Amino acid sequence: MAEPPVSSKIPDLETIIDAVTNAGEKILEIYRDDFQVGKKDDNSPITQADLESNKIIKESLLRTKIPILSEEDTDDKSRVDSDKIWIVDPLDGTQDFVNKTGEFTVMVGLIENHVPVMGLVYWPTEKKLYFAEKDLGAFCHNSERWTEISVRKIEGFEKSLALVSRHHLSDKEKKMLDHLKIKNTASIGSCLKVMEIASGNADIYLTSTNKMKQWDTAASHCIISEAGGKMTDISGNDLVYNTESVNHENGLLVTNGLIHQETVSRISKLE
Repeated sequence: MAEPPVSSKIPDLETIIDAVTNAGEKILEIYRDDFQVGKKDDNSPITQADLESNKIIKESLLRTKIPILSEEDTDDKSRVDSDKIWIVDPLDGTQDFVNKTGEFTVMVGLIENHVPVMGLVYWPTEKKLYFAEKDLGAFCHNSERWTEISVRKIEGFEKSLALVSRHHLSDKEKKMLDHLKIKNTASIGSCLKVMEIASGNADIYLTSTNKMKQWDTAASHCIISEAGGKMTDISGNDLVYNTESVNHENGLLVTNGLIHQETVSRISKLE
């Protein structure tokens, strides 16, 4: 993988980029073979790919001496005493991995003082790497080069494209989209919804679930912010990271930024 596209302040960033892409390649190896699917305590799927990816990424991150919060490890709550932590989702979109849609990613975010300051998202099947660092912009590496990415400047809901979950679209979310009078929708898996908005290919994604965890958003949060968009809870409140509970209790709203406040305002009238 190429060197980072910016002069970074992140320790060992090149090594971490290599670890993320190597984890993605290991996931692809397993994806192309026969694999077993297990169940976690919450009934969500887990595969050997989740565990192998986690191992590769952690080997690299442990060198930085910064605490790690990963979906696939027991949460060591002593992390809350640290001003910096890594938040890792070694395979975001396990259901898409199992269903062979190709729409799954590897995610690593760096949190400082409860705010995402760096995000890496790798899409193995497309060999696309997304990267952002606070105040330095958002980028995508594809076909051997980095390109800066940004949201598109669409202000009206009638022209907006909403991305929806293939697996989890609830009646409440359908009602929200109807209320916003958004006619255009498309579905894509995992955090790729956020990457599509950051890349200027869509404009809004929302969910009312309280099941989203900090590892589902940490990396993509920095990327959408640096691309000019916005990510908050469904009521427009800032998301806070490295807290005792890892759940985002009040849904998620991701937009191109321009329609964010109006979305919050209209949704609030539904409740």
